[in-house]
Amino acid sequence: MFAALIGCILLGYPVAFTIAGVATAFALIGWGTGAFSITLMGALGQRFFGILTNPVLTAIPLFVLMGVVLEKSRIAEELLETMGRLFGAMRGGLGVSVVLVGALLAASTGIVGATVVAMGLIALPAMLRNGYNPRLAAGSVATAGTLGQIIPPSTLLIILAEVMSSSFQQAQFTMGRFSVETISVGQTFAAALVPGLLLVAIYIGYILGRAWLVPTDAPAMARSPDRVPTGAVIGAIVPPVLLIVAVLGAILGGVASPNEAASVGAVGAILLAGLRQGAPRWVIYGGAGALAVLALAAGMAPVRPQRSDAGPAEIALALGYGALALAGFAAIASALWALARKRLMVPALAQTVTVTAMIFATILMASFFSLVFVGLGGERRVMAILEALPGGATGALVFAMLFIFVLGFFLDFVEISVILLPLLIPPLILMGHDPIWLAVLIAVNLQTSFLTPPFGFSLFYLRGAAPPEVTTGMIYRGVIPFIMLQAVAIAVIWLLPGLATWLPRAVF
Repeated sequence: MFAALIGCILLGYPVAFTIAGVATAFALIGWGTGAFSITLMGALGQRFFGILTNPVLTAIPLFVLMGVVLEKSRIAEELLETMGRLFGAMRGGLGVSVVLVGALLAASTGIVGATVVAMGLIALPAMLRNGYNPRLAAGSVATAGTLGQIIPPSTLLIILAEVMSSSFQQAQFTMGRFSVETISVGQTFAAALVPGLLLVAIYIGYILGRAWLVPTDAPAMARSPDRVPTGAVIGAIVPPVLLIVAVLGAILGGVASPNEAASVGAVGAILLAGLRQGAPRWVIYGGAGALAVLALAAGMAPVRPQRSDAGPAEIALALGYGALALAGFAAIASALWALARKRLMVPALAQTVTVTAMIFATILMASFFSLVFVGLGGERRVMAILEALPGGATGALVFAMLFIFVLGFFLDFVEISVILLPLLIPPLILMGHDPIWLAVLIAVNLQTSFLTPPFGFSLFYLRGAAPPEVTTGMIYRGVIPFIMLQAVAIAVIWLLPGLATWLPRAVF
């Protein structure tokens, strides 16, 4: 089944339909040979309904909307220009600015394509004009864009959290434990935060080290840029950082569920974008402040005026909250009007629907694929293979990580996450591996699927945005050192599991 799936995907047919077609073909073959009970197909409707109503996965459209709105409002461009001027005077400074901007955009947009294209159009030409080695320039831009998959909030981590939680519960049922523990999106976000920052530090260290060893590869800007005004730095960096803090703080602090935090992110992105597109500043600032006060006050002093014993104090508090909500709605309406005038909102919504449909179609069809695979006995065979490998639990994990890495050359992270991982992870947890640590190792591994030819999406995005003098060969050779750095990061997290497990245990 896996060989047929990879072969059909290589033909270029749409992935969701390919997965469904392969699953249907093998279900019929299995039914015809007596290896598969066709009555299992009756479970499809229930599985699909469970996916579409899953409270974790329904946060995806809002996080996608948040990223698309920020991308359309050109906040990424302002960040890149400001950071480039800030670090350009030092050797390797432009490369450092690309990585830092990639990290900020990763945490605020989480969309690899948007980040890579924005930096490919703005930063890559500036690096080439300044004498950077084209391979280093292309590799740093392509890699910095993939940070959106490991630094929370990201679509990969949301999908991975759901897969890990289901696999962890399945492993506990197998062990005979029926008061099971679960893994939340917040725990997964917390676990990925420090490893994500570790990757940023490794990339920056590599660029600075290469600039020191081979000065011609990453020279300082030929003409020292003018001193960047402090106000410009604050204006470019603070709004995305505030948005990141609001979203991650709400999840990690236990104040909001992933859906609610995603809503905070989407509304915050719309307010930021509206401000950049000419909405009245006092309306946006006032409304944002009112919404922040409302969120804090309603959490500390909730009011229920519908209660029969509600007195004047409760009614006055409810009216005050209503006034704050109206100020917030006025700011959102003003921002939406500004975006509509610039014709930005409809394209943003259209792109959000397209991306969301693609992700959910893949997840739904992968559920169909896994049902047939399990019905054919594939799950038992995977378990037997892992148990028979030399080296015990460590050998099984090495094999699983290598298998995921190789599949990353051919499959997208969504397909690997929802097809392969539900089969691999329960046996690995049963062998004694910590599920949260395992999730982070796999997340960093899956991040490399954006960089590995022939189907690395980051390579495709950069090829479309790069100037003609940067060849496809330069891009492919440029990402090789960064793929090796990913392997170094995986080794560090493997040897120091506390990097992944400390923060979720401290917070949760």
